Amino acid sequence: MSGLATATIVGVGGFAVGLVFGATAQRTNFCTMGGIADRVLMGDGRRLRAWVLATAVATIGAQLLSFSGRIDLHHAIYLTSNLGWCGALIGGLVFGFGMTLTGGCPSRTLVRLGAGNLKSLVVVLVLGIVAYMTLRGLIAPARISFEGAANVDLATHGFRSQSIGELAAAMLGIGEDTARVGAVIVVAAALLLFCFKDASFRRSPANLSAGVVIGLTVIAGWVVTGIIAFDEFEPVPLASVTLVAPVADALQYLMTYTGATINFGVAVVGGIIVGSFLMAVATDAFRVESFADRDDLVRHLVGAALMGIGGVFALGCTIGQGVTGMSTLALGSIIAWLSIIGGGYVGVKYLEGGSFAGALRATLIHG
Repeated sequence: MSGLATATIVGVGGFAVGLVFGATAQRTNFCTMGGIADRVLMGDGRRLRAWVLATAVATIGAQLLSFSGRIDLHHAIYLTSNLGWCGALIGGLVFGFGMTLTGGCPSRTLVRLGAGNLKSLVVVLVLGIVAYMTLRGLIAPARISFEGAANVDLATHGFRSQSIGELAAAMLGIGEDTARVGAVIVVAAALLLFCFKDASFRRSPANLSAGVVIGLTVIAGWVVTGIIAFDEFEPVPLASVTLVAPVADALQYLMTYTGATINFGVAVVGGIIVGSFLMAVATDAFRVESFADRDDLVRHLVGAALMGIGGVFALGCTIGQGVTGMSTLALGSIIAWLSIIGGGYVGVKYLEGGSFAGALRATLIHG
């Protein structure tokens, strides 16, 4: 397979995955931040459970692909032996707080952009610029120094990766394959139990379908990059749906088209926007919206910057770590997942008690 053919497969596959993701999220109002806010403010956990269901579906699918030998999840960025526990913890908290200020995580922001929300355009631009600054620009030296001081190299302790299966095998003195199977069963069962023990969630077709389809898009991402586009002569990074760094890469692509290529993440970003747009038009939900006032603008600017910084430190967002990373059963992803929830909870309580409470409730009502 030629390099051009491989790039085309990755680009088309990523765009198709994003298209389904964007259309589904727009139609079902899938939103992690909204799910956390629903639970905290109104006691309604259905949208939060949709996110958790997506994580469960993605975990089961990714692990089946791994056990069958179709993909090697150790080639993904999440299962390195370099455990960035502190970045996952602090970055997740910062990211989670930031997404409450903008009324949604990067996936929801891209979906809203496709549906005509001009506030989301500003958030995408600021998020992408700050994320790129944190990855490779002005903030990068500080990030690298922080990671060098805080990260733990598990290889020095005899571990190949930060897989909880491998770590459990060492702790319990059992075979790694047995521990991996046990870890998958325990995690998947716990997530599914959390989802389906709630009767209102079981009676919510929109949230059920959202969780299943979003989870399947993550599995599809692993298939595209790990199976369909696999080429030992033109290796493609094993990846699935994640959005913080890809938003930054997408902005770079727009500015340097002649010297850049569309990778899987950039294609997913484009697909989400287009998928949301098509669904919004088809359902008469397309609306051009802008900022209500100066406070609304400032809140979105600050939130976007926090998501850009936090998302890079945490190696992902509510989808990149909360679904895709979690599907690899990486310890760092679990830390980031819990931290994002914690940051979101703090952010919601902050907005509930401050002058932004009305804006938050308006966000929940209008999605």
